[in-house]
Amino acid sequence: MTKRLIVNADDFGLSRSVNEAVFQAHKNGILTSATIMMNMPAADDAVKIAKSLPKLGVGVHLNLSKGKRLSKDKCTEYLVDDNGEFKHSPMRLAAISTVFHSVRKAIRTELAGQIQKLIDSGITPTHLDSHKHLHCYPPIYSIVCDLARIFKIKAVRWCYEPKEVSAAPWPLSGADCRRQAALIRKMAKINRFQGNYFIKTDAFFGLAHLGKIDVSFFKSLSLYGGYSTAELMCHPATENEPQKRFRAIELARRTEMEALCDERVKKYFADAGFELINYSLI
Repeated sequence: MTKRLIVNADDFGLSRSVNEAVFQAHKNGILTSATIMMNMPAADDAVKIAKSLPKLGVGVHLNLSKGKRLSKDKCTEYLVDDNGEFKHSPMRLAAISTVFHSVRKAIRTELAGQIQKLIDSGITPTHLDSHKHLHCYPPIYSIVCDLARIFKIKAVRWCYEPKEVSAAPWPLSGADCRRQAALIRKMAKINRFQGNYFIKTDAFFGLAHLGKIDVSFFKSLSLYGGYSTAELMCHPATENEPQKRFRAIELARRTEMEALCDERVKKYFADAGFELINYSLI
């Protein structure tokens, strides 16, 4: 069986440190894809880098929880505070969007603006995913699929991480990450019925091991990740991002970048017969 793997860097455009890591991990490592946060200060720099890397798949990292809105439409004022910063969690947005049409309109308008900005920059998005797994919540997944149809984007990330990834012989994962992976796995099953056309993978990796994507994880992936087409989520940066609160993902960004470029990892995947692809090749 041919095993195809998409290695996607989330948070492209978050900072120059993240942008430089995407460049290095693609040029010198196994990174094949990245998704840009179009409302972040370093998004324009990310676009320039993406245009210099013709083999890098580039999508949109849809975002309603960090930074400021792009849309000036009055309906999106609900999404932000007095400073224009996003103020709601994905879970809250999903819950209230099931009740209020105005909230669904605000979500749809802002997300459409983020997609349109990437297209206007001269890049055709290969796929859509989201910050803090926003699009995994079924009420919002349906909105994202509608936008994918409108913008003729053929793939939306399907966050179905197999249960066995959270147990031996895979590396030990944190309890919080395992719980999150289990919740998102349940939502992914629901989402298959909503937008199956946009699902292009059989499995997803990186949830249970958030902040622990290192050389040992890649070795396990090469040995046990036996799916025909899968995606790995990673969050590389040349420097760890400073945080007021301890977050494993922020303290492991440089480790992830180094692992993506490690010669041992390249050999693991070559020996396992992995074909490294992006969503444009599916």
